[in-house]
Amino acid sequence: MASSGTNLDVPKVPGLDEAATRLLVGRYEPVIASEGAIMFQPGQACERLVLLTKGVVRVRMVSESGREIELYRVHPGETCVMSIACMMGERPYQAEGIADTEIEGVALSRGLFREMLSASAEFRDSVLTVQTRRIFDLVSLVDELAFHRTESRLASRLLQRAGDSDSVAETHQQLAVDIGTAREVVSRRLKRFEAQGLVALERGRVRILDRFGLSALTGAEI
Repeated sequence: MASSGTNLDVPKVPGLDEAATRLLVGRYEPVIASEGAIMFQPGQACERLVLLTKGVVRVRMVSESGREIELYRVHPGETCVMSIACMMGERPYQAEGIADTEIEGVALSRGLFREMLSASAEFRDSVLTVQTRRIFDLVSLVDELAFHRTESRLASRLLQRAGDSDSVAETHQQLAVDIGTAREVVSRRLKRFEAQGLVALERGRVRILDRFGLSALTGAEI
């Protein structure tokens, strides 16, 4: 944020230090939109990045059947990862951005955005932090959308590996390889199974407590 003693003829944009703010002087485009306004949509080219000073933008994907999946929300002080990816990669938008409230902000050209990244370490770090956080958020979202399928495969694998016993001598990593997912995903699912009383987690081993419960997750019958 620019210091209070600096008199710059630009709106106060959260997250911008003095170096980045000075570059905005005379080079930004004011943005004002009412609630519900479409900020960008699939197939549209991204020629500018909007930094919010007020309001919230909701980024979503909508299927042909009308089903909506919210990817993330952008608040003042944050950058829209979809906009940055499309602008820097010169690719069209793959999602839709909607003003969730009345919004205000400043729009930056591709060139100005690059200059700000070079001139301000604080701004650059802020952008990278948001990009990193959003990537993990989106991975978690994909994981949640595939939740039932992953859970079913894992339950089926545990029952298969256990056979007539009540124990599976495989690590989380081995189970992840078996069902084609990440170790972290398996660990989260196993902890959920444990909380439900289906299994007990031991070092390098999973002990089955409720075979019928696991079988119900697979849709099979014992």
